[in-house]
Amino acid sequence: MEIKEKSSTVHIETAKCRTCESKACIEACKKYARGILQLKDGAPSVSHLSADEVLRLGTECLACEFACAFSGNKAITIDVPVTGLPEYLARRGLA
Repeated sequence: MEIKEKSSTVHIETAKCRTCESKACIEACKKYARGILQLKDGAPSVSHLSADEVLRLGTECLACEFACAFSGNKAITIDVPVTGLPEYLARRGLA
């Protein structure tokens, strides 16, 4: 599943979520953001919101990714493109 926010994209491997016991991402979203993630069929979902509501309510706080990485099944990654970062890293031999 892919969730588009203002300047980032949240990628969720829902198959991993179904075997996750903690569902830590849901609690992290409630605690640190606006609680847009809800549990549906054993996986996080924003299907209860329109795309416009996700853009308006999403805080891009990264809490779901950290919670999933440390207490869940490592199913969430967030892509935050930074203009010029690949070139910057390449110039310094870090790419």
